[in-house]
Amino acid sequence: MKIGIIREGKVPPDKRVALLPYQCIEVLERFPQLQLYIQPSSVRCVPDDAYRAAGIPVTEDLSHCDILFGIKEVPTSQLIENKTYFFFSHTVKKQKYNRHLLQTILKKNITLIDYECLTNNAQDRQRIIAFGRYAGIVGAYNAFWTYGKKYNAYTLKRAYACSNMEEMKKEYAKIQLPSIKIAVTGSGRVGKGVQEVLEELQITEVSPQNFIEETYHYPVYTVLQSKDYHQHKDGLAWNSQDFHQHPYNYVSLFYPFARQADILITSAFWHPQAPRLFTKQEMKQNDFHIRVVSDISCDVDGSVPCTVKTTTIPDPVYDFDPFTEQIVAPFSGANIISVVAIDNLPCELPYDASAYFGQQLIDRVLPLMLSSDNEKVIERATITNSGKLMPAYQYLESFVNERSEDNAR
Repeated sequence: MKIGIIREGKVPPDKRVALLPYQCIEVLERFPQLQLYIQPSSVRCVPDDAYRAAGIPVTEDLSHCDILFGIKEVPTSQLIENKTYFFFSHTVKKQKYNRHLLQTILKKNITLIDYECLTNNAQDRQRIIAFGRYAGIVGAYNAFWTYGKKYNAYTLKRAYACSNMEEMKKEYAKIQLPSIKIAVTGSGRVGKGVQEVLEELQITEVSPQNFIEETYHYPVYTVLQSKDYHQHKDGLAWNSQDFHQHPYNYVSLFYPFARQADILITSAFWHPQAPRLFTKQEMKQNDFHIRVVSDISCDVDGSVPCTVKTTTIPDPVYDFDPFTEQIVAPFSGANIISVVAIDNLPCELPYDASAYFGQQLIDRVLPLMLSSDNEKVIERATITNSGKLMPAYQYLESFVNERSEDNAR
C-alpha cells in the first residue's frame, strides 16, 4: 500500500503535517507493507530535506498512491480522482462553505474518510484522533497573553513566535497575575489542554460553588461541566443524556459565574439548540465582570454573544463594546471585553501539534487500516465511498444537491 502525505493547500497556509520525518521511519518499521511519499511544501513546519534525510521520497506527483493523508480541507483543484483521502473535511454539519468541496469529491469518485468522524465505537463516539489538546493549550496561553497586554501587566511572546512548546513554556515565568478568577467551560481534550497550562502556572483550582461564593487573595480557576450551568426548564433533575438529546429544554445558569470571572475560556461543545452562556443584555449589567474571553470553541453568534467573528493568528484580538454591541479596536479600554476567537489554534505550535497528531495516527488509525476493524471505525468515518455518500451520511444528499454558494473553492 502506497501512502502519500499531501501538501496543505488551503489558504491561509497551514504548517501542520500528518506525519513528521521521524514518525515516517516508525511507520515503515512497524508496518513494512507500507510505502510513504511526501509532497514538497515551502510552508510545512519541517523542511523537505528532513524527509529526504529520513529516506522518504519527496515527489510532487502522488497519483500512484493509494491513500492520501492531509490535515485541512483540500482545494478542489488539487483533488485527485479515484483516490482515498483522509482529512478534516468540515462537511458533516452541512457547512455551506464546503458544499462545493463535497460535490467535487463525489464527482471525482473519491473515498473520503474524515478524522473528525473516527470514533472508538458506535455508542460512546469518542474521537480517537484530534488536535484538541493543542487547541486548549494555545487557547489558554492566548488568554493570558491578552490579559497581560490589556492591562499592561506583563509582555509575552506570541505562541506562534515560539519554535516549540518548550520555548512557549519559558514565557510562563513572565506571567504575574493579581487575584483574578478564571472560568473554564468543558473538560474534554480541549479542556484538559487548558488545564495543563493552568496547572503549569500553579493557579489554584476551586469548586464551582466556591468560585461563586468565596473571595481569594490569589488567582483561581474553576472547570464547569454542563450540569454546573444548565437547568431543565421544568426543574427536573440533571440528566446528561437528556441534555445532549434535547438541549432546547434547558436554560442557562451561567450568569453567577459571569459576575465573578475576569477571564472566560470556553472549550465545551455547543449545540445550536442549547442556550447561550449569557445574553448581550446581561453583558450590559454593572455586575457583569468578564473582560477577557478566549473562545476556543469559536462558535460565531454561538454560546458566547461577544464572539461575533473569528480572528486570525496574525490579528488575534478584537474588543467588543457591550453597550453599543459593536466591535472596536483591540485593547480600547479596561472595561471593554477583549475577545480571542482563533479557529486554527494548533497552527500556532505546528511541530508539537503534528507530533501529537501523527502518533495518534500511527497508534490508533493505521492498525485499523491494515488489520481487522471489528468496531468498523474506518467505515463509520467514511463519508463517501467511490463517489457515493455512505448510508450514515445520506442526510447530506439534499445539502449536496443545493447549488454551491462558493464555486471558487
